[in-house]
Amino acid sequence: MKQKTVEFYEDFFERQPRLAPLRSAVLEAVGLLTDTFAAGGKLLLCGNGGSCADCDHIAGELLKGFLLRRPVEQEFADAMRAEFGKEGTAVAAKLQRGLPAISLTAHAAALSAFANDVDPVLVYAQQVLAYGAPGDLLIGISTSGGAANVAAAVQTARALGIPSIGLTGRDGGRLAQLASLALIAPEQETYRIQECHLALYHLLCGAVEYELFDE
Repeated sequence: MKQKTVEFYEDFFERQPRLAPLRSAVLEAVGLLTDTFAAGGKLLLCGNGGSCADCDHIAGELLKGFLLRRPVEQEFADAMRAEFGKEGTAVAAKLQRGLPAISLTAHAAALSAFANDVDPVLVYAQQVLAYGAPGDLLIGISTSGGAANVAAAVQTARALGIPSIGLTGRDGGRLAQLASLALIAPEQETYRIQECHLALYHLLCGAVEYELFDE
């Protein structure tokens, strides 16, 4: 890891000692995410309720700058200037390099149509089948580890050869058994598990950003 990533990682666990048992698993998750994006893959995310909101939150941190400014590559800036002049230059100056993260929770029309026409348990699995390809990565979030729709999405990912990270809590539930890697928050209450998840995915997003964008 880059020095800035190491410093960020170490500072996190100094501030979050209750999550220290997850150090090695978090490091593995950072590697999975970094390798996925570096190879041109994308991240798919799914969860319910508060975990649904977490999926959108994670996608938002990755699609634009989080802790770092991410200016576009010079080749793109030059192309914008050549094609559109001053207007293109102004647009390129505001755009940021992003990482392709798709929250499967955000497509209301597709979700409601599949739930109504086919099976509500499979709304995320259907999207994994449609969007997913080898080289991608899935993050499934369930505080109990028992969300059937998240489990179906992970099963679909496995069949496609797509690894997965499960963010869960309590004893990990079925999600921890199905996922390639499980980050199990050391809490029992849903809101406390979600507090851990927020801290963990901010760590993941920051570490990946440092690895890929810190000069």
